[in-house]
Amino acid sequence: MQQNRNRFVRQRRTDLRLNYTVLIILVLLALGPLVILLFNALKSSSEVAQNPLGLPRAIHLENFVNAWTVGEFNTTTINSLILVVATVCSVLLFGGLAAYSLARLQPPGANFFMLYMLGGSTLPIWLFLVPLYFLWNQLGLINSLLGLIIIYTALNSPLAIFLLRSYMVNLPPDFEDAARVDGASELQVLTNVILPLAWPGFLTVGLVVGLGVWSEFQIALIFINDPNLFPVTTSYYKFTGRFSRDWALTSAAAVMMIAPILALFLGLQRRFIEGLTQGGLKS
Repeated sequence: MQQNRNRFVRQRRTDLRLNYTVLIILVLLALGPLVILLFNALKSSSEVAQNPLGLPRAIHLENFVNAWTVGEFNTTTINSLILVVATVCSVLLFGGLAAYSLARLQPPGANFFMLYMLGGSTLPIWLFLVPLYFLWNQLGLINSLLGLIIIYTALNSPLAIFLLRSYMVNLPPDFEDAARVDGASELQVLTNVILPLAWPGFLTVGLVVGLGVWSEFQIALIFINDPNLFPVTTSYYKFTGRFSRDWALTSAAAVMMIAPILALFLGLQRRFIEGLTQGGLKS
């Protein structure tokens, strides 16, 4: 008995060492490029060319100031914030109303509608990009943040509706029934009962949509040609074209571009995982 127990303990320790080794390798692969990028942002251009993977010999914080000023990121960052806030609010508003209707009101054809939304969300935008561009041109929505907000809202709504509906389906209906007995309307049930219970799901959807809009590049590159309306990703693309040989400056710009979304995700990651595990991934 003792021998079997010792063999089990040794086997468990071996498995744990293997797991920790794999986890350490994954962490290095994930964080290694970010650490190198930060190191290069703190070096001079000549030092980056001589030692791109090592520690900086001297800290050059002026790289961030120069990149911010030359790249006009003060304007493009505001544009990206407008896109993120407006898209997240629109998706949560329309997606929340649609998800509540599908989860609780059970309209005719609800299941078919969900299948249609999921099927449509799998189609790449490139299939209808040309007619969409001509339509937006006729509507005067080219070079318009409103035009991008509408596109981003349409692209992110199907996933948001699916996640929010899945979350609301798993909520107990007792509180809703009690509110209806007290004379609450469906809108009051949604705002006063469902929202306080489903806020982790809304937070998860908002975080996913916000990260996606902040990092979106190709659609903005096609529909926005005015430099004053560039989001931060498009402006960084133009910036790297102008300073393609100045790796210190482009690295500093990249750090400033990813720092807000990285800080947001790290600050809300626990709520994000909670929202996914409690409702978003349930059927």
